[in-house]
Amino acid sequence: MKLYKDFRIIVFVIAMLIALLAIHPSYNSEEGFTSHLQYGLDLDGGTYLQLQLDGVIAGIDADPVQIIEKEFSDAFGSVEIVEHSDTGITFRTAEPPDEAAINAVGYGNGRIRGNEVTLVINKPYVIQTYLSKHLACEVIYLGSDTYEIRSMVSESELSGLLASVGGSIKKDIQGKPEFKEEVTTKTQEMTKDVLNEKLNIWGLKEIPITPVGSNILLVDLAGIDLSTAQDIVTTPGKFEIRIQTTNNTSEHVLWGDRITAVDIPKMQDGAWGIGFTLNSKGAREFGVAAVKYGAADKPDAHELIMLLDDEEVYSAPLNPRLASGLKGLYEIYGEDGDYPSRGLVANTGSGDEGEIEARQLRVHLSAGALPVQVTVIGSGQVPASLGAQFKEQALIAGLFALLTVALVIFLRYRQKNILIPMLATSLSEVFMILGCSALPLIGWQLNLPAIAGIIAVIGTGIDHLVIITDEVLYEGKIPSLKVYLSRISKAFAIIFAAAATTIVAMSPLIVMGFGALKGFAITTIIGVLIGVLIARPAYGRVIRDMLE
Repeated sequence: MKLYKDFRIIVFVIAMLIALLAIHPSYNSEEGFTSHLQYGLDLDGGTYLQLQLDGVIAGIDADPVQIIEKEFSDAFGSVEIVEHSDTGITFRTAEPPDEAAINAVGYGNGRIRGNEVTLVINKPYVIQTYLSKHLACEVIYLGSDTYEIRSMVSESELSGLLASVGGSIKKDIQGKPEFKEEVTTKTQEMTKDVLNEKLNIWGLKEIPITPVGSNILLVDLAGIDLSTAQDIVTTPGKFEIRIQTTNNTSEHVLWGDRITAVDIPKMQDGAWGIGFTLNSKGAREFGVAAVKYGAADKPDAHELIMLLDDEEVYSAPLNPRLASGLKGLYEIYGEDGDYPSRGLVANTGSGDEGEIEARQLRVHLSAGALPVQVTVIGSGQVPASLGAQFKEQALIAGLFALLTVALVIFLRYRQKNILIPMLATSLSEVFMILGCSALPLIGWQLNLPAIAGIIAVIGTGIDHLVIITDEVLYEGKIPSLKVYLSRISKAFAIIFAAAATTIVAMSPLIVMGFGALKGFAITTIIGVLIGVLIARPAYGRVIRDMLE
């Protein structure tokens, strides 16, 4: 069979063409040689940041009855508890209360009979609402009287807040308070995902963000100076929509995680605006708040306020048509209905200023919903000149490794028709690894550990090529086709076993390692797979023809 008809050669050529398209080498007079390869902090210079996620996990013991009594006493002067159970509580006020005033306290809708109010409650909900209300942050119930407070609060502050309702921080069997300055794995992963989205919006794709411990994220920003890196990473924060009630006061409506989609800025009727979509929960919270606080009836008197890290980024009254629609939905679904998701538009004005504000607001809406705030606790820089030096040294190290291997191969076989195919195969593996790194769906950054992985692949690859060559040269000569097929099968059995061993050995580093270890393991595994599945079968087919 001709070489160009062999499926192993066809697969090899296709893989090389894909790698060439992915790398896309080019040259222009301004930038010189360019490509789609992405270089990491080690090779391109830049900044690394250590981010601490501000949050607390605590065991809390509190009586929901005392919380309800205190909260409603603060709102109505004094209340008298009539009866209570695990699922409900009834209390009496001095005067018949207003339904809106009961709802505004924040513990659900009350059933009012004269001056008696009945609330449907449960312990976790009451404690969660109390903490969220007074700490101005999101609180998540984790089960077993344990709560995640998505804000940095000291043990003494939390103890003081709980003491006012007869509660306290629980203690473990050793008598130590169940209080840890950390967040859950889910919160850590959510923060990582939102940061990734934020960095992608700024055009910084494939930024390595590595979780460490229970509340640390490591971020590498290649090609970015320290000041800019801190501005970019710490800009996103807790995104919140509030509604103006009376005078300068406002009430919480929803958090940014209720936003499921954000459109690109568009001009409509002469004004720029940014459209976004609320999920079902967000639509319900938005509609209920609009009716509850009067914005549905008097939209001009109750502006919507968007906050990022407690700083106002946008405010405007409801559109009258939207207000009317929200009131109609409230009449249909009430406060607990399954509202349909809803699209909204935030208008930012006309002209260039309106367009700029719309684009900024898009960033806030898309990536402002960090579950917790982050604090930069460590940082550093690799100067661009040092990164270029590392890149040059890495290239020299790779070439030196290849030349050394070439010398050893020549001394062993002393035949150029073995040396040339072997080196060409090794170089093609490196090229395909680089192409794989540049693929849009993969696109990892090349750093020193990745270069080390490529050099390791060169070494293991040459080992496998030597095995193939020795099996093909049966007793120093080309064997018959039958013997050749038998011996090449034996060679590939050894190669596949060795490759499997390497992959198994490297796999734990992907799961347990981070940073350098993970990059080295991924590069090595991908290089081994490219070698045993594409490059070495093609070499086995070519070397026989070359030797013949």
